[in-house]
Amino acid sequence: MTEDNGDRLSGTEIGKDALQTTIEAAANTVGEVATIVTQAVRDVATAIGDFATEVFEIRDASRKAAEDGADQPIPTVEQQLAEHDED
Repeated sequence: MTEDNGDRLSGTEIGKDALQTTIEAAANTVGEVATIVTQAVRDVATAIGDFATEVFEIRDASRKAAEDGADQPIPTVEQQLAEHDED
């Protein structure tokens, strides 16, 4: 029944419409949350992958430094500052 015909909606129809609207709103919210969670998982996976790449690069750089004769002592902070001041 519609109000256009001058008829009133029954309580059952009003309840059905309210329930339908509530379900649609809930479905929409679940979809939005799923999108947020999906993006968050993707971002975390990207961050972890980037970190792993950096670790591999650091490991390779360390290995190359060792092969290049990195048995020279690392200068202390004071020595590095003194060398910088001399430049």
